[in-house]
Amino acid sequence: MIIDMHIHPIFYEAVCKDKEELEFRKNAFGVFKQSPYGYDEMFAEMDYAHVDKAALLPLDVTTTEGGQIVTNDQIAVLVKDHPERFIGFASVDPHREDALEVLEHAFRDLELKGLKLNPAKQKFFPDDPIMNPIYELCIRYNRPIIFHAGLSWEPNTITEYAYPLKFERVATRYPQLRMCLAHFAWPFVREMVMLMIKYPNVYTDTSVLYLDSPEESIARLFTVDMGPLWVDRALYRQIMFASNGPRFRQFKILRALEKIPMRDYAREGIYYKNALRFLGEETEEW
Repeated sequence: MIIDMHIHPIFYEAVCKDKEELEFRKNAFGVFKQSPYGYDEMFAEMDYAHVDKAALLPLDVTTTEGGQIVTNDQIAVLVKDHPERFIGFASVDPHREDALEVLEHAFRDLELKGLKLNPAKQKFFPDDPIMNPIYELCIRYNRPIIFHAGLSWEPNTITEYAYPLKFERVATRYPQLRMCLAHFAWPFVREMVMLMIKYPNVYTDTSVLYLDSPEESIARLFTVDMGPLWVDRALYRQIMFASNGPRFRQFKILRALEKIPMRDYAREGIYYKNALRFLGEETEEW
């Protein structure tokens, strides 16, 4: 089993009916050379990569850019169409006056399974006290948060907001809050590893920027940026498989990971067990 914990469904045909909205997404997300495609195409790619389920991530940039890169309601539509393949996340702009109402509606009424935030894009520091009510609502509903961390390719982003050490006070203040700092917080990999060593509620994912081939970049991540035995010995419960589609391809990330030597329990953790625990759906101890 494989769960992809990082997909942006900006070109899913079912939520691409409005041309102006689609153009806003392209400009805000910084992806221009793709066009809408149907479920069959998406499922063909998932099947080719042996991906059973994918977490769909929206982003609310209402106060910073005047819109949303896929809405919570649209995510709910996609999940309703194919609950066997999709895991729906919510997003909320923390600067919205109605942020808590929006988020509670997403958790309670839309039944979305977690929260997606991008500090670099939404212009907030994770440890700013204004975030505390949002974190407390996530804890009340037992919902995890996926944060963008490290470099962002998206236009109008400031890396300082997503520097991994900005998350440490959050991890300390809310040890029961499961939080994923996506993309290994690249290029700040050692800082990311430090946080995972100290805080078992901190996760990351494999949707790492590859400047070389995926194989070369993933190999560097797992054997140079980290020691070759770090995952087996210490980090096997906190790394999740993710591709960052449509920016990167699932099968390429998987192909690269398959070449990395690791024990079976670590690979199973990365491919699906850690995602289940992160989502609060773990059914066994390991």
